Amino acid sequence: MRLILLAILAMSFPAIAREDMPAKAWLENMSQALREQEFKISLIQLQADHIRPLVYIHGKVNDEEVAFLEHLNGPPKNAVRVGNTVTFIEHDQPAYSVHSSRIQGVIPAALADDVSKLEQGYQFVLGGRSRIAGRPGQLVRIIPTDTNRYGYQVWLDMDTYLPLRFDMISVDKQLLEQLLVVELIVLDEVPAILKEAYKQEWPAVMSQSDRDSGEDWQFSWLPAGFKVLIKDQHRLIGSKEAVEYIAISDGLANISVYVAKAGEAPLPEELVTRNGLSLATERVGNAEVVAVGKVPAETLSRIAKSIMLQ
Repeated sequence: MRLILLAILAMSFPAIAREDMPAKAWLENMSQALREQEFKISLIQLQADHIRPLVYIHGKVNDEEVAFLEHLNGPPKNAVRVGNTVTFIEHDQPAYSVHSSRIQGVIPAALADDVSKLEQGYQFVLGGRSRIAGRPGQLVRIIPTDTNRYGYQVWLDMDTYLPLRFDMISVDKQLLEQLLVVELIVLDEVPAILKEAYKQEWPAVMSQSDRDSGEDWQFSWLPAGFKVLIKDQHRLIGSKEAVEYIAISDGLANISVYVAKAGEAPLPEELVTRNGLSLATERVGNAEVVAVGKVPAETLSRIAKSIMLQ
């Protein structure tokens, strides 16, 4: 009887204590929880034609963040983060490392960062409450302030503030992608796998391409809040031709832009949209531009048209 009473109190107390907390404060608490707490979550990534089960473990070793992501289906595929270095471990290629503050493809990096940065393109609104993975959750809607990006919904555990569900929503309110936690375990101590990851000698971070001969492409228009993160040179799959690569983001939506001289590299020609991932191609002068990202196709087309050689 005592256990039942404690369980009821645990579920009802957060609702009372947090009744007047604004939406931004919920997100700020989530950001801190994602950086500071030791936890393990089992989750599934849902798209129209894909279901990916994942396990994500996070903790701190010697005051440094350590995280581990495992894909449970298909060939072995893992990622390890120690501080700002992420190492990818796959069965068919040597492990390699990159500089990153988060492991991409699980919880968006912006949700563990300063959420104020998102206010250039989004507003935060409280929604209702529901039970997810056996835990009471608070919904926060992340609503775009324009039609250049999609909206998001995140449910936070009312006890730990950790995310329980994350949805990407189209302009016409259709669900495009979902991360759904099926089990959340708050850990009393850092698990052994993270301690071992911290001690492991991982491959050195890959150096960026030498850009002395790279061309300086700029954008005359980007949606509010979007910034250029990376300029590099990539080689397209199936081609030996190098193309200019530019990565831009507003913290939640990531866009990749590829630029090549017309006819030098086989770039896609059609505009497609699938699972929220859109692609647009444009001819700009004597260059062919391809933009790919989880934003409306019209946004990608306008970005591609705005590129110019500085």
